Amino acid sequence: MAILLGIDTGGTYTDAALYDDTSGEILAAEKALTTRADLSLGVAAALDSALASGTPEINLVSLSTTLATNALVEGQGAPVGLILIGQGPAALARAGLGEALGGAPSVFLSGGHNAAGEPVAPLDLDTLQASVEGLAARVDGFAVAGEFATRNPAHEIAARDCLRELTGLPVSCSHELSSRLDAPRRALTTLLNARLIPLLNRLILSVRGLMEARGLTAPLMVVKGDGSLISSDMALLRPVETILSGPAARVIGARHLSGERDCFVADIGGTTTDIALLRDGEPVLSAEGATVGGWRTMVEAVAVRAVGLGGDSEVRALDGRLELGPRRVLPLCLLEQERPEILAILEEHLGRAEPKPDDGAFAVPALDHSRARQGFTRAEAALWEELQDGPLPLVKIETLTLKRRALERLRWRGAVLLAGFTPSDAAHLLGIQTHWPGKASALAARLWMRRLALAGILSDSAEAFAQAVVEQAVRQSAAAVCAAALSEEAPPQELEQGVLLRRALEGPVEGALLGASISLNRPLVAVGAPAATFYPAVGKRLNTRVALPPSGPVCNAVGAVASGVTQRVRASITQPAEGVFRLHHAEGVRDFRDIEDAASAGIAAASDLARRRASLAGVANAELRVSRLDNVAEGVNGGPAIFLESEILAIAAGRPILGKRGASPHRAKPQP
Repeated sequence: MAILLGIDTGGTYTDAALYDDTSGEILAAEKALTTRADLSLGVAAALDSALASGTPEINLVSLSTTLATNALVEGQGAPVGLILIGQGPAALARAGLGEALGGAPSVFLSGGHNAAGEPVAPLDLDTLQASVEGLAARVDGFAVAGEFATRNPAHEIAARDCLRELTGLPVSCSHELSSRLDAPRRALTTLLNARLIPLLNRLILSVRGLMEARGLTAPLMVVKGDGSLISSDMALLRPVETILSGPAARVIGARHLSGERDCFVADIGGTTTDIALLRDGEPVLSAEGATVGGWRTMVEAVAVRAVGLGGDSEVRALDGRLELGPRRVLPLCLLEQERPEILAILEEHLGRAEPKPDDGAFAVPALDHSRARQGFTRAEAALWEELQDGPLPLVKIETLTLKRRALERLRWRGAVLLAGFTPSDAAHLLGIQTHWPGKASALAARLWMRRLALAGILSDSAEAFAQAVVEQAVRQSAAAVCAAALSEEAPPQELEQGVLLRRALEGPVEGALLGASISLNRPLVAVGAPAATFYPAVGKRLNTRVALPPSGPVCNAVGAVASGVTQRVRASITQPAEGVFRLHHAEGVRDFRDIEDAASAGIAAASDLARRRASLAGVANAELRVSRLDNVAEGVNGGPAIFLESEILAIAAGRPILGKRGASPHRAKPQP
C-alpha cells in the first residue's frame, strides 16, 4: 500500500488529502484558510488536521497551487530585470511585454542569431557588465531572451553565466522554457517565470520545513499546468510551468472523483474560475500555450479558460449594473473574524450623512512585518508602517495622491490586500454559507445600497442587494462556461456578447416578447469551495446536468497525487544551405551532410535531455516515446521534394519515486 499526501494552496483555502494509491480511497481530507502573510501557517493547519488520527507511512507529498495563476491574474510578482539580446526597445510593445515588465529595468544588448542559428552580431557583454551593478539592488532576478535563441542558445547562456557570477540572483533563459519560435511570447514567458520564482520559493520552503518538523521524508512534487508532476527542485527553476497548476490538479481530481470522462470541469476558487474540457478521460491541452490574466504564454498546460471570478471577487458598479472581478479582495466576513474592530468602522461609515465611494473597503498587510521585502520607497514604507496598526479604511487615503499610488504599488507586489464586499459576503448574509460571521457583510451591504441609490440603482434591502450579487455570480459563471464551450468550436466574441445569449443567461423576463434558452451538450462537473453555492443555478441556466463530487472542495489535493511525471523535449532540423542539415536543440547547434545523420543525432540529444529532465522531475526509470515529423514541399514541375524542416519530439514519462519512512527525500541536483 502506498499512501500519498496531496496539498493545495489556493488564494483562500489550503487543502490536504491522504490518498491510498492502491485502493483509490481518500483516507482524510481537510481544509484550512490560506495565510498569505505566512503560508506555512495555513499549510500546517491543513496538514495537521489531515494527520490528526496519526501519521501513516507517507510515500509521496505532492503540491498544487493557484498562487502563480492568481499572481498573474492580479498583476503581482517580484521585480525582475529584463535582458533582451538582439532586440531593441520596440520589442516591449509586443505581446504585452512592456506591461508585464511593470516599470522594472530593462537592458538591450547587441547580439542574437538568425533563423539558421548564425550570430548576427557579437554579444555585447561589456554593456551588460556595466549595467548590472545598478540593477542588482533593484530586482530579485533576471530574465534573458535572445533573438532566435531556440535556434542557437549560445548568447543567452553567456549572458546567464555573466549575471549569475556578478549578482548571484536567479536567472531565467527563454531557450530553457520553450523551444518554439515567436520571440516576444518567449520573452514574456521568461519574464513571468523570473517574476514568479520568489513566490513559489516561499511556498516550497514552507512545505519542506513543515515536512521536516513532522518527520515526513517522502519526495516533494509539484503539479505542472499540464497536470503532470515535477520535483520541487525543478519547480523552483521553472515556476512558470506551475501556472494553472491548481486548475490542472482540479481537472485530474474531478475526473477521479466524478467518474465523468467527457465533460466540462468548472473550478471556482476565491480568485478565479477555471474551465477545462475532458475528452475520453484526458484533459485537452492548449495547442498555443496557456493564457492567464491576459498574458499569452508558451507554457504547455491544460486548455483552461481562466477568468477573474470567484467567491472573493470584488463587487463593482459599472454603467448602472453590478460586475464582479477580476480583482480579488479579502471578504469582509473573513476580515471580521480576524479583526472584529472593523464593525465599529463600518458603523461609523453608515453614520455619515453622505456616502463615499470607498466606504466599507480596507487595506490590510499580506506579508508578515518581519519578513516584508526590502526596497520600499519612502511613501511605501510609511504606509506599510501605518498598516501595522490594523485594517486601514480606504476613505482615509485620498485618490490621486502619493499615498494612494504607494498603496497600488504595494498591492501589485503582493504586500497588501484590499478588503471589501464579495460574493462570499453575499452568501454569508443570505445564510447560504456559514463559515464566518456575517455582521460586517450586512453593514457593508447597507453601505452599498446607499451608494447604488446615488447612482440610480435601487435595492429594497441588504438581502436584496446580496441576492443581486449572487445572481450576478451565476450569470458571469454561466457566461464563462458558454465562452469556454464556444471557444472549442468558434471564436466566441460576437456570440458571447450577443443579445440572445444575454437573454438566455438572464432567464425569463416578465413582459418580454422574445425568450431564449441555451443548452450545454456536456455534463458540468463543478468543484471548489463555492461550487455548491452557485453552480446548481448555473446548471439550470445552461440546461445541463451538474455533478458536485462529495470531495469536490478538496479534489485539487486529490488530483495533486493522482498524476505522473511527463517531460517533453523538442529539437528541429533546418537546411540553411544546399547539402547542410542543421540540428537545433537546447544545448547547441550541429551541422550534418546527411538528413538521417542529423535526425539520429537529434533523436539522441532530445531523448537524453528528456530522460535527464524526467530524472530531475522525480522519475527513476522513465518510459521514452520519440516521434519525428518531416516537413517537405512538392518539387517544381515534378522535380524532387524540397526539404523544409524536421521536428523531433521526445517524451519521457513515469510515476514518481516513492519514499519510505526513514529514507532521505529524493532531491535531484538542479541543472541550469
